[in-house]
Amino acid sequence: MRLSNATAVMRWVGDRHLLLSWAERGAGGDADPLDDPTVQVRHATRMLGARTPEGLVDFAPAETTILLTFDGTTLVPQRAEEHVRAVLAMLADDAAPDVGRLVEIPVCYAATCAPDIGDVARRCAMSEQQVADLHCGAEYTVRFLGFAPGFGYLAGLPKVLATPRLESPRTSVPAGSVGIADDRTGVYPLAMPGGWRLIGRTPLRLFDAGREPPATLRAGDRVRFTPITEAQFCQMMKGRQ
Repeated sequence: MRLSNATAVMRWVGDRHLLLSWAERGAGGDADPLDDPTVQVRHATRMLGARTPEGLVDFAPAETTILLTFDGTTLVPQRAEEHVRAVLAMLADDAAPDVGRLVEIPVCYAATCAPDIGDVARRCAMSEQQVADLHCGAEYTVRFLGFAPGFGYLAGLPKVLATPRLESPRTSVPAGSVGIADDRTGVYPLAMPGGWRLIGRTPLRLFDAGREPPATLRAGDRVRFTPITEAQFCQMMKGRQ
């Protein structure tokens, strides 16, 4: 497989930070899926890790951008740009496959685990069971990780389930909570504040600092949610203690 020759826009956003941006491509029957900026970001991230430009000390990929951090004591901006361009020039010849892993996540959609599923059902003019069936019937793609360690922004939510964030975020959301925000879904890997509407909960640990790798999900993964009962959820929670 060859990547398209999509060009990243470079922009310095600080004394030692260089931002790479890929433009969104138009949708349609003739659109090349390899032009997807998230695909470009994933491949560029891998390439930067394998062929680190001189002076690069860290890089943070997002959905359509990568923020590069250089050693400020040795940085020569023009030279840094040349090194990055040389690495990115290899993208068009990158033959590595871009097939994400399939990750299955068990989810309990019972009201005790899904405080907002009734509200989502009313907004979408359907039953709570229909919301659960639609949500677990789709396959999702992890676009990128952000917000919190191990938190994946998942694309692929059925359009009928698109629901805005809460007007007032919760001060604490239990770890494993599955939420919806606009056209995305995601799982809270840790207990934390959050404003997504909660429609389920998984007993899986999606982030564990003592595990290698600590995050269950990574950009490009495909995700399917598997419905479980409240009894199964409680049993699985006991089993992990």
